[in-house]
Amino acid sequence: MHDPRLLVFTDPQMAEHDPGPGMPERSARLAAATAAVADRRGVEIRSPTPIGRGALLRAHDAAYLDAVLEAEGRPFAVDHETRGSAQTVMAARLAAGAVTQAALAVIDGPVRRAFALVRPPGHHAMRKLGMGFCFFNNVVVAALAARAEREVNRVLVIDWDVHHGNGTEDIFRGDEHLLFFSTHQGGQGFYPGTGLVSSGNALNVPLSAGAGDAAMLKAFREVLKPAADHFNPDLVLVSAGFDAHQDDPLAGLVATPEGFAALCREVIDIAETHAEGRLVLALEGGYDLPALTACIAACTDVLVA
Repeated sequence: MHDPRLLVFTDPQMAEHDPGPGMPERSARLAAATAAVADRRGVEIRSPTPIGRGALLRAHDAAYLDAVLEAEGRPFAVDHETRGSAQTVMAARLAAGAVTQAALAVIDGPVRRAFALVRPPGHHAMRKLGMGFCFFNNVVVAALAARAEREVNRVLVIDWDVHHGNGTEDIFRGDEHLLFFSTHQGGQGFYPGTGLVSSGNALNVPLSAGAGDAAMLKAFREVLKPAADHFNPDLVLVSAGFDAHQDDPLAGLVATPEGFAALCREVIDIAETHAEGRLVLALEGGYDLPALTACIAACTDVLVA
């Protein structure tokens, strides 16, 4: 494509991951996501390659990692809701590969914006444990690859999924070169029950059920923007879950596609101000299929503008 504005990394093999009947994180999510970018002007779609063990080891404990990798080709379970089929390990390696290759691509240029449409998601995966539909922490693997393989010093991860990215916070903890910011639904009993306070290099803004576009945008402008100005990142990654949408079945925030587009403008501004425009969005949650398509389309409109 001549002069693309946005690189999209995805692969239909990721739809072959099957966590079992009745799970909201289902294969149809990938088709809904890719429908939002198909045949769009300014978009170039690329197929990722599976991530290798060495890159995954930067983020995950060897014993946990090898237990997952050795399950390739057969059904397995990390916990009661994080289950895999024979194709899951390859899908997870492709997902982490897509986000990592997107990050390296925007660093190398000339295109400075990318969207990784992936499943399984990643932001709940901790160093020694997968959970919440997540096996490998895709954005963390990408952040650490960028630091190890390119001249990138500081990476900012912004998480607007409705659930707190506890895995990202766990793996980032104590590393002054990494900053994590999250808006998410809080409250007693809401999954995963973390992210109620900020600590160290993690800035958490829990929101009450019923909060929506205005509350999220206020957090971005009043908390994230000053923190980004102080941190001065070289790369901006976004855990872009869309389960804060008002129609999503798993949560109680009432965000809209227009609200996510506004958040997208904020993260573009941060990337343009501090990181030479280097920005990657990585799909996390979002379980109402029409809402998922609409939100990704709204963000894509902003990214290719």
